[in-house]
Amino acid sequence: QAQLVESGGGLVQAGGSLRLSCAVSERTFDSVGWFRQAPGREREFVAAIERSVGRTYYADSVKGRFTISRDGAKNMVYLQMTSLKLEDTAVYYCAASWGRVVLTTPSVDYWGKGTLVTVSS
Repeated sequence: QAQLVESGGGLVQAGGSLRLSCAVSERTFDSVGWFRQAPGREREFVAAIERSVGRTYYADSVKGRFTISRDGAKNMVYLQMTSLKLEDTAVYYCAASWGRVVLTTPSVDYWGKGTLVTVSS
């Protein structure tokens, strides 16, 4: 059973930075990404990275502020978040899939349990 374990969430002031980490137990996933869900809202795509070629994908709302990266040796995926805004407050979920890029919730094969990011004014 594959596992995704997130860490790095917390409280940060608007304009600040935070780095989320996702430990991936399964090395054969074709893509790993991040989604987020704010209270009362649907879970939405944030960023994804393809394991083989390292191609990255971003939601328009985070483009230029967030960076997804991977460390193959450690089997880790990171989400560096900068210039954080109040509207970035959400539970952030690591997600992974075989055979496709995790761009939508139906495309995800495995989910982590999430880590809370709170941006304060």
